[in-house]
Amino acid sequence: MNKFITKFLILFFILTNNIIAEENIMILKLKDGDIKIELFEEVAPNHVKRIKQLAKDGKYDGVVFHRVIDGFMAQTGDVQFGNSSNDQFDLKRAGMGGSDLPDLKEEFSDLPHERGTLSMARSQDPNSANSQFFICFKEASFLDRQYTVFGKVIEGMEIVDKIKRGDQNNNGSVSNPDKIISFK
Repeated sequence: MNKFITKFLILFFILTNNIIAEENIMILKLKDGDIKIELFEEVAPNHVKRIKQLAKDGKYDGVVFHRVIDGFMAQTGDVQFGNSSNDQFDLKRAGMGGSDLPDLKEEFSDLPHERGTLSMARSQDPNSANSQFFICFKEASFLDRQYTVFGKVIEGMEIVDKIKRGDQNNNGSVSNPDKIISFK
């Protein structure tokens, strides 16, 4: 009987861990394919909760990558002015908006900004992250402990590398930008 209970507990533990792990995996679908992202709920619980909520509500679907700087990062997530499928879409204002939810308090950590890192965009106020985020094309250690890292690309970085780049002379502004098809 003890062997049965032990096997049951081991199986339960394995299944529970897999379910928890799956809850923190999301798929960002772009025109060139799917990007698999692991969210770091233990490190940035409030930011992960916000990303999941906005994604669940479909707020990221149709949002453009409004600022893309080659060799640095691709920024998206302005659900107010950057959503190409709603009536407030304004490419000139994309990057200035957020969601109708309150801004988040920073959750800085020691996780580095390396290739594939997802981090929240914000203004100069550390507690101003809302819906916008960026994906690093390469290491950007100068951002460490100043922006909230909430996830990492675990598959599909070659798709991230295909995101249309912006104008280097205009802070990475992108004309006719790529957009998120879905984020689930």
